[in-house]
Amino acid sequence: MRAQYAIVIAAAALAASPAWAQVEQVTVTATAPLPPVGQAAFSTVTLDSSVLSSSDRLDDAMEDVPGLSLFRRSSSLNANATTQGVSLRAIAPSGAGRALVLLDGVPMNDPFGGWVIWSALPWEDLASAEVVRGAGAGPYGAGALTGTISLDERSDTGGVSVADLSGGSLGTYRAGAADGMSLGKVEVFASASGERSDGWIPVLPPDRGAADNHLWLDAGSASVRADTEFDGILASARIGGYDEARGGGTSYVNSSADGLNESITLERPAEADRFGWRLQAYSIESGFTNTSASIASARAFTTPANDQYATPALGIGGNAAAAGSIGDFRWEVGGDVRRNSGESRELYFWGGTAFNNRRRSGGQQIVAGLYAEGAYDTGDWLLTAGARGDYWADAQGHLVQTVRTTGALLSEADYPGRNGVVPTGRAGVRRNFDGFYVRAAAYAGFRPPSLNELYRPFRVGNNTTNANAALVPEKLYGTELGLGQDKGAFTWDADVFWNQLADAIANVTISSSTSGTVYQRQNAGDIDAVGAEGEAQLRLSDTLRLQGAFSVTDARVHPGAAAAQLAGKRPAQAPRMTLTGGVSWRPMDRLSLDADLRFEGKRFEDDLNTLTLGAAFKLDLRAAWRLRDSLSAYVAVDNATDADIATAEATNFVYSYDAPRTFEVGLTYAP
Repeated sequence: MRAQYAIVIAAAALAASPAWAQVEQVTVTATAPLPPVGQAAFSTVTLDSSVLSSSDRLDDAMEDVPGLSLFRRSSSLNANATTQGVSLRAIAPSGAGRALVLLDGVPMNDPFGGWVIWSALPWEDLASAEVVRGAGAGPYGAGALTGTISLDERSDTGGVSVADLSGGSLGTYRAGAADGMSLGKVEVFASASGERSDGWIPVLPPDRGAADNHLWLDAGSASVRADTEFDGILASARIGGYDEARGGGTSYVNSSADGLNESITLERPAEADRFGWRLQAYSIESGFTNTSASIASARAFTTPANDQYATPALGIGGNAAAAGSIGDFRWEVGGDVRRNSGESRELYFWGGTAFNNRRRSGGQQIVAGLYAEGAYDTGDWLLTAGARGDYWADAQGHLVQTVRTTGALLSEADYPGRNGVVPTGRAGVRRNFDGFYVRAAAYAGFRPPSLNELYRPFRVGNNTTNANAALVPEKLYGTELGLGQDKGAFTWDADVFWNQLADAIANVTISSSTSGTVYQRQNAGDIDAVGAEGEAQLRLSDTLRLQGAFSVTDARVHPGAAAAQLAGKRPAQAPRMTLTGGVSWRPMDRLSLDADLRFEGKRFEDDLNTLTLGAAFKLDLRAAWRLRDSLSAYVAVDNATDADIATAEATNFVYSYDAPRTFEVGLTYAP
């Protein structure tokens, strides 16, 4: 696999750390995206490394942010890659995701499907995450529909930055480490991680049958970044790779994903007498395989339904920006371009001993945009506004089906190219009053449908979803009003919002029976969402901290004529309410105790709201003991109450469940 090359490179760099540390060190500041002007006017949550390290998986660590979720309640420990797209505000979760995920400016969304491979983003590699809710516009561009998650990589160069080793129930083992070192004027930062889990069987007795199997996982990732400086210009080159395989919970069903991403960045920081600029180019190669099966009565056995044996995809792109200031006025102008191409290659129509037919489906997509944004900031007042224009084009779309043995053509569709221009923008205002603030914002954003949504039909269990090459980009329009306060020991932020998701892409039911359901991806009309969200943190003492957050969203579908049956329904997988809370206590200098809880109201499995996933409560506990200055031992219990948390429901009312109570013990080294 391609990821193995990056893993070998990172491991070699980590092992070489002591020798490299002997070289004369020169401090080089790592490149990072130019800070967006006027960001404080929008709903923003920043998570530092202590929060990101609270779970083995980044998506789990971020779930305390109100409204942030993958498509289902499942985490990346057991979720198929196609459901790992991330969304914000519970307006309408999507497997492709409606939020843009960036790592130091490079999109992490898959070029074919839009989802995010979270095992490729180990917490050891990251310094912080900034979550901006609301349509991106400005510097974020296409895909930042319900928000943007900007990840910053570590840049420590004093040796091992962090290392973690753990093991626990369900046959789970994990190791991760990050290391930084200097070689003359070049600073190198590397990270690597690996994880294995035997998993659990998601269907419980008495519904469980012989066909049910474990949700197992094997995953690894690695990255290497080199930074240097010349003539006042910062330069960075990065390569990262991942490789994972997982079981799907029933016999014959499994999947794998691998990828390699490279980027080169040049940046000149702004100074008092001159503007700053940044140039970045990147490529993202990804591969994906997936098998699916139909399930017999009483779940006695499975019959192969599809073998997606290869999905090669390539995303290449770049961005450029310039920023500066004149007195209290800050400005930024820039542009970005992405070209995604990919094709799903699969076998289908099981003939008893082998698949009879072969299918190819895919195409290419280009999105390019220009933007300008400015902010007037006096300290007490912040006024900001920006505008974007994006050109999008789909081309070479195709769906070809042939007889596997003879190559005879069964059907062929070559879809005509399409293109368009979408204007978007955002504006905001913030007023500060000695620690208290009020803010208001309005925005518009868009997301073009992924190649997967446009061209590839697929099957999960007994359910089939058909592609739709006529899909048009989704657009989101929204406003919000927020207020908050920072009194040191007590901080809080809350806002109310109205969002309209126009031309929303959804899996619309075409037919349904006890033997299965047929869906088609459609622009199902508009989804109107009114909601409120907030978070607060209270430090009762130097050793005791309380925190909590909430999200309440009333999202309703207002469909077009083609999906009139969805009128007034809630979008699939969109909970109305989410509550999170946590307690951190340091009763002794060496001992730390943490408890985190999450409550979520009911959600619906399907677009017709006939399959209900009940409310869920999850409690996670963790205790750590500092063995010496940089070394700690910990024990963690996830789902401490052993709650049955439903993640999916089939049309025959058989439920799948998230992980039962699990235990983990480990060691963390953090200088």
